[in-house]
Amino acid sequence: MNKQDTILKPGVPVALCSDHAGYKTKLALRTWLDQQGIAYKDFGTDSEESCDYPDFAHPCALAVERGECYPGVAICGSGEGISITLNKHQGVRAALCWRLAVARLCRQHNDANVLAMPGRFVTDEEAIQMLEAFLTTPFEGGRHQRRIDKIPVSPNE
Repeated sequence: MNKQDTILKPGVPVALCSDHAGYKTKLALRTWLDQQGIAYKDFGTDSEESCDYPDFAHPCALAVERGECYPGVAICGSGEGISITLNKHQGVRAALCWRLAVARLCRQHNDANVLAMPGRFVTDEEAIQMLEAFLTTPFEGGRHQRRIDKIPVSPNE
């Protein structure tokens, strides 16, 4: 991967998190990130022992919102629970991806800042391909920016 053509920000680590069902996939992604020389911060979990995905998704989302990490990657069994939790944060646009084309489109059209994946339904190779695509696909802007601007909920609604 050419780090020049990426959404990575210099000096800012990628945020990682998973629950027990996404733990093995997260380890594969960590290995790939290490091989690429890409810094990351792992918000947990640290084993396959049953746990609750919100305990790891909320700290990950806060780090992305605050700009302490960018982008984020989150994995649970279906990918859905962790994605729902991440998207409760106004500054997060987590996209649940299970195919390479979806990972590209969520960056191009939605400017997604967290990649969520279903650990039970993707292979390590597929997860790595999606992560690489997510990191190297730019946001197209234009008409898509208008839609992104309409996502946050104002306090009065």
